[in-house]
Amino acid sequence: MTALSRRTVLRGVGATLSLPWLEAMMPKPARAAGSRPPVRMAVLYMPNGVHPEMWTPAGEGRDFELSSTLAPLADVKNEITVLTNLWNRSAVAGDGHYVKTSGFLTCTTVTKTLGVDINCNGVSMDQVAAQRIGKQTPLPSLELGTAPVTTGVDRNVGYTRVYGSHIAWSGPTSPLAREINPRSVFERLFRATQPRGDAAGQDRLLLDRVLDDAKQLRERLGRSDRHRLDEYLSAVRSLEERLERAGRPEELAWKPRAPLPEEARPAGIPKDFAEHVRLMLDMVALAFQSDSTRVCTFMFGNAVSNQNFSFLDGVRGGHHSLSHHQRDADKLRQYQLINRWHVEQYAYLLKKLRETKEAEASLLDNSMILFGSGLRDGNRHDPHNLPLLLAGCGGGRLAGGRHLVYRNDTPLSNLYVSMLEAFGAPVERFADSTGPLSGVLAGS
Repeated sequence: MTALSRRTVLRGVGATLSLPWLEAMMPKPARAAGSRPPVRMAVLYMPNGVHPEMWTPAGEGRDFELSSTLAPLADVKNEITVLTNLWNRSAVAGDGHYVKTSGFLTCTTVTKTLGVDINCNGVSMDQVAAQRIGKQTPLPSLELGTAPVTTGVDRNVGYTRVYGSHIAWSGPTSPLAREINPRSVFERLFRATQPRGDAAGQDRLLLDRVLDDAKQLRERLGRSDRHRLDEYLSAVRSLEERLERAGRPEELAWKPRAPLPEEARPAGIPKDFAEHVRLMLDMVALAFQSDSTRVCTFMFGNAVSNQNFSFLDGVRGGHHSLSHHQRDADKLRQYQLINRWHVEQYAYLLKKLRETKEAEASLLDNSMILFGSGLRDGNRHDPHNLPLLLAGCGGGRLAGGRHLVYRNDTPLSNLYVSMLEAFGAPVERFADSTGPLSGVLAGS
């Protein structure tokens, strides 16, 4: 069989979508004055857990000291809440990272599979919010990442790697496609805030072309490549409904809250990983500032990411490898430096939102930004006492500046019940929740 190139398959799509690697390829003006700003929600997901002894602050309530890992948050300490002793019970089943990643926002146990019959058995918390109020903005939600969807099978644990590439699920079998190119994200936001002609129609034509190409390509692939392609397309199909909605602007009584400056348009995916992350976080801020969407997720990396962090002083090697520290002191030291770097990026976004004024407050005041991982110690793959941070005021609905310590194994889903309440999309129950999480909401 003749070797295939990525261009052969995606000739109409440019940088918006990226096809997974296949064996056959081898030799994305403000509202009227006086209106109340909307609440936004973002989730930043960090793979591979944390150095457990270097994460938790000393003290409780408002009288707490940031740990060395959390030290980069000193300037925004009064606007964050550190949450201790929450766990995701559904993630206990299954070894490794995949159950803990795909189940992070669903609090359900994914179906163990090697192939295309993926099923997370729920809807992620962010999508519960998006489905409730997503029709108020051009983009119901925005899913971002830094790495393409990982396909194939992790034979060590018996799961398809696709589970490790998604935290956002619009339905049990519908993981949402992520944008990894900051320029594509900007252009998507730009089209949403400044529609010109039939841009959505053109996008639909391009997507149809991709799907048609994929159908023809499938007949030429071997069995393993067919599985990879089907896994990829299950995520791509989530774009169809969004493009259809974007093509009906008359149904959306919406105006951008702020313009997108042309000078903020990124050139593309930079080679430098740290710069890539910052650009993606800039896109989150622009999306919220313009009100193009009010729901966003961002994955710093896929599950089992072995991103090389040698660009950090004192670190030599990959993230996943160092997370399996086996209590080696030097590996633990490097692992903690990687954790701290991720917290620094979180702090960067929080400060950027705080510096963006909106009415009488800031964009951070009108947002809630969750940061966390689906496991605690990467060496043990432990879903107990997850590392979790919640920042922002949620439009005055959240109480920040505290370290909240709960009873061991308090459901993570209780936090999501409280966040959905603050977001304006209340639910009586989410997954295995037992009620709202005490202390998170203002006045609770």
